[in-house]
Amino acid sequence: MKSLADAVQSIAVTLWVGSLWAVGYIVAPVLFARLPDRVLAGMMAGKLFTLVAYVGIGCALYLLLFRLTRCGARSFRQGFFWTTLLMLLLILVGEFGVQPVLESLKAQALPKEVMASVFRDRFDTWHGVASGLYVIESVLGIALVVLQHRGLK
Repeated sequence: MKSLADAVQSIAVTLWVGSLWAVGYIVAPVLFARLPDRVLAGMMAGKLFTLVAYVGIGCALYLLLFRLTRCGARSFRQGFFWTTLLMLLLILVGEFGVQPVLESLKAQALPKEVMASVFRDRFDTWHGVASGLYVIESVLGIALVVLQHRGLK
């Protein structure tokens, strides 16, 4: 029978990757398709992406500690460990590197909306960077699901 720690590993992977895919590829597109105000849709999506980032940080920290505790130095030879670490780094870059730039551009554009300002092109570029990081993290999430039980025996 699996231990509680093993079960929490599965829950953490499911929560993290599931929230990445649900928010990024279901909820956010629906917000933009259904809400008449794109600014409101963007604000709501942004809050959800921040929530997903914090869920990811928590899950990643648990998963890395779990692997190090369970497997010791052998963790450093596991794809799961490195995939988790890379996903965590992508979150940190996105949330604490790219998002502040986007927020700054929005603030500089006031009282106009950023998309109606001279900052539009820079905002589009940085938003593209954020989106690219998110897509890479999402794809790595699939690998994490596949790799989660390898190396634990």
